[in-house]
Amino acid sequence: MSNIYLRQATPDDLPRIIDIIDGAKKTLRARGVEQWQQGYPNEEILKQDIQEDISYVLVLNGTVVGTAALQQGYDKNYQEMNSGSWDSDSDVTYSIIHRIAIEADHQGEHLSSALIQQLFTMSNYLGYRDVRIDTHPDNLVMQHIIISNGFEEKGTITMDEDDGVRLAYQILLK
Repeated sequence: MSNIYLRQATPDDLPRIIDIIDGAKKTLRARGVEQWQQGYPNEEILKQDIQEDISYVLVLNGTVVGTAALQQGYDKNYQEMNSGSWDSDSDVTYSIIHRIAIEADHQGEHLSSALIQQLFTMSNYLGYRDVRIDTHPDNLVMQHIIISNGFEEKGTITMDEDDGVRLAYQILLK
C-alpha cells in the first residue's frame, strides 16, 4: 500500500524540483516535443514559485516524485485566446496548473493524474472552481492526461515566455 499526498513546496525542495523538471525536459526532448527546450522553466522561476507559495510537491512514500505550480487569480496569457473561448460560465478569477512534472522513474504510474486531482482539491479549498491548464500541441502524452482528468479543450493561447502556441483546457468544479 502506498502513501501519497500533496504539500506546499519549501526552499529545501528546490533541488529535487529542479531534478524532476530537468528529467521532464529530457523526456520531452526524447519524444520530439519542443516544449521546455529553451531553458524554461529555470531555477529562478521555480524558486519564485516557492517564494510566492504556489509551488506544490507530490510525495509518495516519503519521497517527492512530482511538482506543479498552482497559480491563482488569473494569467495574462489566458486572457485572450487565439481561437476558441472559455466556458460561458467561467469565473473572473481561476487557478492555473503550470510546470507540472513527475519524476522520470515514476512515469506511467498515473501519478500525474493523482497530482492533478490533488490540485483540484487545493483549488477548491482556495475558493476556485474554474481550473485551467495548457500544453504544447505536440505533447500528446500530456494532452491525454489532461483530457482523462476531465478537462475540456477550449482553444489556443500564446505564451509570453516563448511566443509558443498552446492548447488551452478548462474544468469547472461542481
